[in-house]
Amino acid sequence: MKKVLLKKITLSNGETLGYREREGGSVPLLLIHGNMTSSKHFDTFLEKADEKYKIYALDLRGFGESTYNTRVEDIRDFAEDVKLFVDKIHLKDFALLGWSLGGGVCLQYAALYPDDCHHLILISSVSTRGYPLYEMDELGRPNVNHRLSTREEVKGDSRIAPMVTAYETKNYPFLRAVWDSLVYVYEKPEEERYQSYLEDMTTQRNLADVYYSLNSFNLSNDHNGLKEGSNEVQKIHIPVLILYGDKDYVITQKMTREITVDLGEFGTYVELNKCGHSPLVDALDQVLHQMNHFLNEKEG
Repeated sequence: MKKVLLKKITLSNGETLGYREREGGSVPLLLIHGNMTSSKHFDTFLEKADEKYKIYALDLRGFGESTYNTRVEDIRDFAEDVKLFVDKIHLKDFALLGWSLGGGVCLQYAALYPDDCHHLILISSVSTRGYPLYEMDELGRPNVNHRLSTREEVKGDSRIAPMVTAYETKNYPFLRAVWDSLVYVYEKPEEERYQSYLEDMTTQRNLADVYYSLNSFNLSNDHNGLKEGSNEVQKIHIPVLILYGDKDYVITQKMTREITVDLGEFGTYVELNKCGHSPLVDALDQVLHQMNHFLNEKEG
């Protein structure tokens, strides 16, 4: 098994980002994690991915080993951090992979810096039109006529506020219950690994800020119900693999369809069988198989 080194690097904007670097390999691959996680959650991926890949897994600002000196206002902030990181380590001609929130960061990165990476892999990604947050009615149903719009509304939301409290109090049983009901619907990590994931979740310092940014994210050419689209998606002209689990309770089929529609000819959709919102646990072999096939097109 290849050795994985945990490193830190300080960017020109004053943030210090933690990242994992797997030794060896010659095909550069950069991994971007999702919300409530960090590069820690890519551990099995780093263990099992083909040794030909030179893999870097980044902790976004406010997650894991990274600092949170300046508050995130937009998904673009994360993407610009990634750019500073890429330039700092002189990473070139690489593939980019993003899970959930990380998928949105990767889409924004590819739109801002279309010549940096050659292939993009999205795993259970947020939509090109964002992740909508609606007010919940008295029965716990989303009120589609009232989409949350301010940071204060998001922070006080009945789903998000308890999560923030659970982070602060390190309420691991509560976090486990959330993940068991929404994320780990098929398989669960082995116990020691699962506990390490739960502990890692509480390193996040920007949960409400991330949800606020996801709610307003919109690279499409359409209004998403809150914000007019920037149409930056038209700047993405590299092949994009869109992987989506058949039982994902976090990302909807509608959000995934939006990605495929907005990317047009550049997007390739593949459904993962018996898979929820954590393909890294439910369907890692499928993910690696699809990724290898996808990236081998460039090598061929």
